[in-house]
Amino acid sequence: MTNRPLTLLCVHAHPDDEALFTGGIEAHYADRGVRQVLVTCTNGALGFDGHGRGSRDAAFDGERVVATRAAELEASAAILGIDRLVQLGYADSGMAGWPENQHPQAFVNQPRAEVVARLVEILEEERPQVVVTYDENGFYGHPDHIAAHEVTVAAVEACGIPDKLYTVAIPETALAGFVELAEHGGMDLPDWIADGLVVGTPDELVQTTIDCTDVVERKHRALAAHATQTDNADLVAMDSELFDAIFGTEMFVRMLDRTGSPLPETDLFAGVADPVTGAGS
Repeated sequence: MTNRPLTLLCVHAHPDDEALFTGGIEAHYADRGVRQVLVTCTNGALGFDGHGRGSRDAAFDGERVVATRAAELEASAAILGIDRLVQLGYADSGMAGWPENQHPQAFVNQPRAEVVARLVEILEEERPQVVVTYDENGFYGHPDHIAAHEVTVAAVEACGIPDKLYTVAIPETALAGFVELAEHGGMDLPDWIADGLVVGTPDELVQTTIDCTDVVERKHRALAAHATQTDNADLVAMDSELFDAIFGTEMFVRMLDRTGSPLPETDLFAGVADPVTGAGS
């Protein structure tokens, strides 16, 4: 274990999820010499095109959207300090209830054994000490997020890697405070927040908190790099002080720990053979 480079591997569903959910820890640990690996499961084809049109619009060009979103993802990854970006390339399944959920090429309909095997291969190549993905609800019920959680957990169980597995979380009290702040500020929040799809995690379960204020400006720029995704426009348009206050801390639930590290903790790598000095401070 001591000869392994410190590595953080994040598994996400779509281009832009890395900036929204884990951009802080990716940049934070990249600055501390930790290798960063990002796996994105889908091509994001059901996002928005460069004219703000969604997939229901007759003029929507899915192939161009895929190419554009791949370029945006690469730009975001460069800002965050990602060392290796793996795009699995499965078709976007769409939000829950969309007809695309039934498409045979959709990520949710792919043979789980195949996807798990691909993730196991990456885990065995990189041997990360820490893996981060969504919780069992996919943070807000998105079918692709739920599938990403399920295949990540299955891959971890299959190969015995990593030392620690986390899921992104927002405590119930923090979620209520964010929504109230947004409403008072007249913000148009993404539908998955405005429609109440996000269910906060009970505060007592969120015992891993990482201070990312040192890199939150890069998280802001990484989110802005996904310029075609106009549902994030109000988040991108936040002034730096408000964005820093809301997104300067990233919080997690620890699903798996092989190190015996006590909770609560302020470093994802606490308890590994070579912990990151100063991380989370």
